[in-house]
Amino acid sequence: MSATTNSSSGRGGVGISATAPPPRRVTTTIRSSNRIFDGVSWVVLVVAAIAWLLPSLWALKTSFTSNGTSAVGAQAILNDWALTFDSYLTLIKGGDLWNWYLASAVTGVLTVVISMFVCSLAAFALSRMNFRGKKWAMGAILVGIMIPSQVLIVPLFAELNQMGMLGTYWAVILPQVPQVIAVFVFKRFFDGLPRDYEEAALIDGASWWRIYTSVIVPMARPVIAAMSIVTFVWVWNNLLLPLFVLSNPKLMTIPVGLATVQGSFGQRVSDIQASSILGALPLVVLFLIFQRQVIEGVAGSGIKG
Repeated sequence: MSATTNSSSGRGGVGISATAPPPRRVTTTIRSSNRIFDGVSWVVLVVAAIAWLLPSLWALKTSFTSNGTSAVGAQAILNDWALTFDSYLTLIKGGDLWNWYLASAVTGVLTVVISMFVCSLAAFALSRMNFRGKKWAMGAILVGIMIPSQVLIVPLFAELNQMGMLGTYWAVILPQVPQVIAVFVFKRFFDGLPRDYEEAALIDGASWWRIYTSVIVPMARPVIAAMSIVTFVWVWNNLLLPLFVLSNPKLMTIPVGLATVQGSFGQRVSDIQASSILGALPLVVLFLIFQRQVIEGVAGSGIKG
């Protein structure tokens, strides 16, 4: 018995073994710190949620208020609870709302499909293949992230005019296909995949195209889903490009159509807020349906590392 005690004392310098649990005071301090951190996190989240919800709730309340009341001021909007759907009925009956929805859906879906194919294929080449100028290509892509899209609107307009695409859906779709951030996210995800799969496929005689379609793409489904939703939201909300390249009212997307509505309505605040709600509603529904895929895709994309 004494020999065991002495040997433990000799190894640890004290009469406590190396595998002994930490003292109670240390454990209590750690638990208290965790509780304080959790409490502060919850407070920050609640404050951020309220700060985000208040403008949205204000817009929703204003859209259900008559134009005459909303023109008086904020106090009148808060005091008036005689809710009305007049602003929504005015937009649905008087505008080309359904054509705008259709145009935004067509351009959004086609842009997402083409963009995910092009961007994932480019990221696959940058991540898994060796070729001359690879570092320069990656550097050019990173520089592209820092260039605002507004700077390129005039050269794009001139180029599309020379190609005869102005006034068509392709003038909206093609310039938005190269999503630089999507290439970067795909590459980070592909870099984290083990190379054993492709090496086994190469031994079996598979081509790079077969490896991309049969090995890499199935494993990248969460990231593809997340980037598809992000790209769709970006295309849906884009105002500047469709405003410059589309002149036919029947081809206008939601942001362009609602901008014309706001210009014609002038001080009709309730109609303007109702148009904003109708423009954002499909995106809210889309995110509520696919929020799990977005979270999983971003968590597995490698951005955190």
